[in-house]
Amino acid sequence: MYNFNEGHVLIIASALFLLVGCYAVLFSAFLPLTGIYLLDILAQDTHYKYFVVLVVPMTVYFVIANWVGWQYYRNS
Repeated sequence: MYNFNEGHVLIIASALFLLVGCYAVLFSAFLPLTGIYLLDILAQDTHYKYFVVLVVPMTVYFVIANWVGWQYYRNS
């Protein structure tokens, strides 16, 4: 039996987020509705599907920039 740890869960969650984000932003405009409630809501939305996909990288950037600033402050 294969043993999952936190790294495997993180990679799987990242891949799922990437697939759902790609579907919401790129593929939903060209494909018909799927019948899956969540994916159909993402396909019909015109504004917030972009917001959700862009919030994650901006949050990561903000956290890293704050951490670097804090390191400069502590080490000066």
